[in-house]
Amino acid sequence: MRSPAEERWVRRFRDDDGCGTKLVCFAHAGGWTSAFRTWPQGLPSDVGVLAVRYPGREDRLSDPFPAGLEALADEVADALGALARHRLVLFGHSMGASVAHEVALRLQKRGRPPAALFVSGRRPPHALDGQRQLSGTDEEIVADIVRFDESRAAVFAEPDLREVLLPAVRADYRMVDDYPGGHRPPLDCPVYGYTGEDDSEVTPEQMRGWADLTHDAFRLRVLPGGHFYLRAEEHALLADMGDVLGRIKYRISAAS
Repeated sequence: MRSPAEERWVRRFRDDDGCGTKLVCFAHAGGWTSAFRTWPQGLPSDVGVLAVRYPGREDRLSDPFPAGLEALADEVADALGALARHRLVLFGHSMGASVAHEVALRLQKRGRPPAALFVSGRRPPHALDGQRQLSGTDEEIVADIVRFDESRAAVFAEPDLREVLLPAVRADYRMVDDYPGGHRPPLDCPVYGYTGEDDSEVTPEQMRGWADLTHDAFRLRVLPGGHFYLRAEEHALLADMGDVLGRIKYRISAAS
């Protein structure tokens, strides 16, 4: 039986009885769970696709924003407690990579580490020095969003939509700016990195720093595109992830 916390925090795009692997996805700053709505079509049918509902948006508009990124990870780890009994894999893009990593650390501390961690478009926590600050005026924040995704210009030009969307973006940017990062204990699961070759937020070399965050294997895949490469390259990304998830399933089955 699912707990009220799990129901509040997790949206399921596919999670039937045949889904032996549970892929839990964490969106970028200002992102919604809908970023992952098409992912079931590109992943094997035995992979459940779930996404974390961040407070202050979608059907959680009235919920308060987290005090910080680590506080957010605390709450998500609590909500995922029962799911950790399954073959759980975490995926996070940009800010979501940091949140997913912090959640993985908390699950591991409780004796239930994920089967794997996928990180995308984000520096590892010990390499955050010198990262640009995201917070600013509303106009600066909107300009920053549109710089990465011109299609959102029309959305933020609409005053009513802007009023609904901006608070969540502002709160997320503040979380990213305030997150201290630093050294973290290594995970016991493999870590797989993905990034766009033209991402202005992180270089492939910086992404390789995630290798220091695991006792297990690390592998990086660089795809065409910028910070939101995963939109245009969704098919290639999910095909690769599907192969990795198949190998993880085989490895765990062989070891049991």
